Amino acid sequence: MTDTQKKRRWFQALGAAAANIWLPSFFRAKIYQGPTKGVCVPVLNCYSCPSAVGACPIGSLQNSLGSVKLNLSLARRQFGLYVVGSLAAVGSLVGRIPCGWLCPFGLVQELVHKIPSRKFQVPKFLTYMKYVVLLVMVILLPLLVLDEFGGGEPWFCKWICPAGTLEAGIPLAILSGSVRNQLGFLFAWKTAILAGFLVWMVFVMRPFCRTTCPLGTILGLFNKASLFRMTVDEETCTLCGQCQRECPVNVRIYESPNSPDCIRCLKCENVCPFGSIGHEFLSKKPARSGLSEFGKG
Repeated sequence: MTDTQKKRRWFQALGAAAANIWLPSFFRAKIYQGPTKGVCVPVLNCYSCPSAVGACPIGSLQNSLGSVKLNLSLARRQFGLYVVGSLAAVGSLVGRIPCGWLCPFGLVQELVHKIPSRKFQVPKFLTYMKYVVLLVMVILLPLLVLDEFGGGEPWFCKWICPAGTLEAGIPLAILSGSVRNQLGFLFAWKTAILAGFLVWMVFVMRPFCRTTCPLGTILGLFNKASLFRMTVDEETCTLCGQCQRECPVNVRIYESPNSPDCIRCLKCENVCPFGSIGHEFLSKKPARSGLSEFGKG
């Protein structure tokens, strides 16, 4: 492991700890409700984790969309612009860097993948499912499927999110007898989804990020325009493919240096034998489009 990747592992561990630092609530099986709870963290970290000190941006976005009609009926001008603005700010600055350097569930996926086994790639068509999840589960259902009071539900958090099950559902079930007494089909369903992803992680690197995660999908949309950018030197790149072989999300960075799928872990930069891959911040140079397989003569 290179020095950069050792640093990244420390950042991942510290990021997970910082997002869930209020341990007294964890041991009391109570959800922390302090003054920072209304602030969105830049990673997928469940609001209901007892020790979480911030709000998950995806949960906050769903709650905002689910309350639009209710707020309009009550003449309230509350449309979740803070949540959208925080996502746009993070994405515009660094794109998907939080996915590669801070996300607790990203760390879990990488550690589970170290279990010895035959390794596989995600079929390409499954990588498009994350856009369906974002559109349907995070945006349309909370916005359009409303209860009798005009409020929507956080569909992704409620029915899919394995990070929430791992960080909140299971710990609360273990620590709280009252929570255990209320467990039913939904908890079993969410636990099965988590188990499925955990098994998948053994064989595939970061399957949740690549097929499902709506936060990574949103931040990835900013990769091509963010101030932090990956670069490829067209003069020295030989298309050897070493970068793609080491990439945890199977990106051909020589074709698309700022692909929406890139989590900017910098592994490609570390392993390039010719030093052709790099990164820059606040550069005024035009974006590099990368090399096609037939563009190197």
